[in-house]
Amino acid sequence: MILLTLGILAIAFGLFLSNDPRFSKNKKPIVYLGLILLISGVFSKCITIIKPGNVGVKVLFGRVFENDILENGMHVINPLMDIEVFNSKTQNYTMSGIHDEGNKEGDDAIKVLSSDGLEITMDLSVLYKVNPKSAPKILKEIGSDYQDVVIRPITRTRIRDNAVFYQAVDLFSARREEFQNRIFKTIQKDFEKRGLILEQLLIRNITLPESVKKSIEAKINAEQESQKMQFVLAKEKQEAERKRVEAQGIADYQKIISVGLSDNQLQFESIKAMKELAKSENSKL
Repeated sequence: MILLTLGILAIAFGLFLSNDPRFSKNKKPIVYLGLILLISGVFSKCITIIKPGNVGVKVLFGRVFENDILENGMHVINPLMDIEVFNSKTQNYTMSGIHDEGNKEGDDAIKVLSSDGLEITMDLSVLYKVNPKSAPKILKEIGSDYQDVVIRPITRTRIRDNAVFYQAVDLFSARREEFQNRIFKTIQKDFEKRGLILEQLLIRNITLPESVKKSIEAKINAEQESQKMQFVLAKEKQEAERKRVEAQGIADYQKIISVGLSDNQLQFESIKAMKELAKSENSKL
């Protein structure tokens, strides 16, 4: 467009000088320069290059060509046609309470109410991409600022709508993954209707009220103490069982000995012992 403008201005200026005899000699070079710029501008407008990971949408006098999408590479187009380029790669939209971490400056975390009436703050990242086939539809119905028009409001609304089915403690621990899958499905449907593809939804951080944090910590400590006591009791039971088995073994041994040894048997064993002593070299018997 700049070359076209400069070419037209140069030609007009050259023709203007032709009316003045003093500058008639400079007319032709200026006109030729204008023609070169004009041709270069037309040629540059006829050639457009779409970089990898992008698609181009043709627009002529406000009309969007929905069935003619430009893929990667070089294309010859009408010089009067405008090309709107859409990024078709995976994009990340983050809403965070930490300054300069999200797409919006300042505190952009999502505040929701749980089923027990507590306010929860969430940091969230949305991984999505534009469906290349739907790029003309997005341009026509939404515009190029689809992040602010679709991504941000739909995500925040759906999270608030689904958070009311969960208690604050559930979102922080056991049912967090269930909640994440639930909002993913609802947001995915909304995105598909508008030509966007939701790839992943990441709940990066959940901040609970201080009172709830203390309650959760107390509960976790109580559970740990309970598990520790169960371990001690199990160990004591095992030790008691071991002692019982040992005592039973001693009792059974004594019973066997008392039944099997008679007076004659004991007298015979005593004689054998005396006989062995008599054979000893140090014996005085």
